[in-house]
Amino acid sequence: MSEKSYAYFAGNFVPIDEAKISIKTHVVQYGTGVFEGIRGYWNEKEEEMYLFRLQDHFKRMMDSIKIMRIDCKHSVDELCKIAVELVGKNKNREDVYVRPLAYKASESIGPSLINNPSEFCMFTVPFGAYFKTSGGLRVVVSSWRRVEDNAIPPRAKVTGAYANTALSKTDAVLYGFDDSIVLSEDGHVSEGSAMNLFIVKNGELITTTSFDNILEGITLHTVMEIAREELRIETTRRKIDRTELYTADEMFFCGTGAEVTPVIEVDKRPVGNGQIGPISKAVQDLYHKITHGEIEKYHKWLTPVYAKKGNKIGAR
Repeated sequence: MSEKSYAYFAGNFVPIDEAKISIKTHVVQYGTGVFEGIRGYWNEKEEEMYLFRLQDHFKRMMDSIKIMRIDCKHSVDELCKIAVELVGKNKNREDVYVRPLAYKASESIGPSLINNPSEFCMFTVPFGAYFKTSGGLRVVVSSWRRVEDNAIPPRAKVTGAYANTALSKTDAVLYGFDDSIVLSEDGHVSEGSAMNLFIVKNGELITTTSFDNILEGITLHTVMEIAREELRIETTRRKIDRTELYTADEMFFCGTGAEVTPVIEVDKRPVGNGQIGPISKAVQDLYHKITHGEIEKYHKWLTPVYAKKGNKIGAR
């Protein structure tokens, strides 16, 4: 990152230290914001930064904005251009995380979303691996249940909803695990603390459904496509019982932060033979190559930042 880092704040690019909000701001008091996490991958050979599935992230953010009655002055294409310009201004030459946030900005007391002005900001931080292990994760089924769609809708990335993630993740780490798996109120598997979940059984790839109180992950849909196109493995979406976690042959988390990370143990029970499985490893390797621009077929998902001939915003 350059010596001077910038953020997009109140309609302008400003030094990051000037991007401040009041402690009275509604999003601080009530968690009334929505956000996205977008990864940028540095390709050293090409000296290029690739933002992954940029437009898809902002399309999903627009859905979150609708749910939370937030007004956004920018279109999806405009948000993409702001992200590209911001990363370029920060001169990032390592993997980066882009965090856009749309939020309620009233400084009055009271939770209402009505007559409550909205603001938008965006910043970047260097970002390597979310999980600091290469040997697979050991996880626990959390005692905390996933928030329900009729409570705080998980399909929207609402800032306040991540208290649920914080509780399940923190307890897991304090108990000596790497992360957690959360269940819905009906006792079926939902997802990881902040990432989607796949299991493999008898060569079949299985993940949960959109009505299992998950975030409809962009990485989840990426995995489904590359598994079908490159490995000739179709994905079944259905409810997953807790005990299926114990009998799975393989398992992995996926998400923008988590990328594709194998799980080798659940509740002190080994997944399969307790080693990273072949399908998990194949998906993980493919995902890494695709995000770093090493497979031409999937350049449709990449937005270059420093391209000399101009930046092309991917259609997907």
